[in-house]
Amino acid sequence: MAAQRRYTILDVFANRPLAGNPLAVVLDADGLDDKEMQAIAREFNLSETVFVLPPAEARHRAAVRIFTPGRELPFAGHPTVGTAVLLALLDPAAVKAKGASAEAFGLEEKIGIVPCVAEPKGERHGRARFRLPRLPQSWGEGVSVEKAARALGLQPSEIGFGQHVPSRMSAGVRFDMVPVATLDAIGRARPGAAFEEAFGDSDHPAVYVYTAETVEAGSRFHARMFAPGLGVAEDPATGSAAASFAGALMQFEKPGEGTHDFVIEQGYEMGRPSLIDLQLVVEKGALVSAEIGGDAVIVAEGTLYA
Repeated sequence: MAAQRRYTILDVFANRPLAGNPLAVVLDADGLDDKEMQAIAREFNLSETVFVLPPAEARHRAAVRIFTPGRELPFAGHPTVGTAVLLALLDPAAVKAKGASAEAFGLEEKIGIVPCVAEPKGERHGRARFRLPRLPQSWGEGVSVEKAARALGLQPSEIGFGQHVPSRMSAGVRFDMVPVATLDAIGRARPGAAFEEAFGDSDHPAVYVYTAETVEAGSRFHARMFAPGLGVAEDPATGSAAASFAGALMQFEKPGEGTHDFVIEQGYEMGRPSLIDLQLVVEKGALVSAEIGGDAVIVAEGTLYA
């Protein structure tokens, strides 16, 4: 017999409804097996669905599993931010009891323990950040300018800017990073017939296209993310890609000692404007830690029978 399970839909990396990246969070997920979780993720048909389970260790807040419509992920950014905000909103007394405006806790994900800090901003709105459980690393040489241009329907002259060239980075999920010269070019980028040929040597090609030209004056980069092999034609905001992008920033921007804050805008071409905060801490020329942060707002709640 099907059980009744609460679920919440949040818009993540946005401070208002109907912007950012939608996320489904299924509470009371005990008893669901892998196939059932995957089927529920296909039913919601959002870029990711989270299933909240009791933690393996009592000192952590929850265990979470993250599914796209096509497969499970070991880690993802907007599900981590959205789930952290939701858990804080569901138990505001835990925040107040500690005499602080924010609550710190760990989420158990497939990649490992993800340290989070979540702060309620209202009854249905909050903000969260998390420290990357794994710093970004290169997983191979970036594709050629010609291949990248052909795969995305652009001209080779539109690929790259400054010191940036195509690269491959992963902070738990693999991404091809493709810099483009202008906002106009990134707006015209589309996965074409040559997409698989260019990026198909990854199990599930995911391509993060970015430019230094931005829509918002306060943003540093503008980005899009395509992952048709994951069942995500385009993602409005991709925290795991922003985490991997930290590797590209270290390689091509070479930030100096100290703390560096970047705002990445995404989702504008989809009518889902999103703002992702990325913070890097550099010591002796090396990236020693990084954080992803942003807002999330509850837009719907209901009961799932599964």
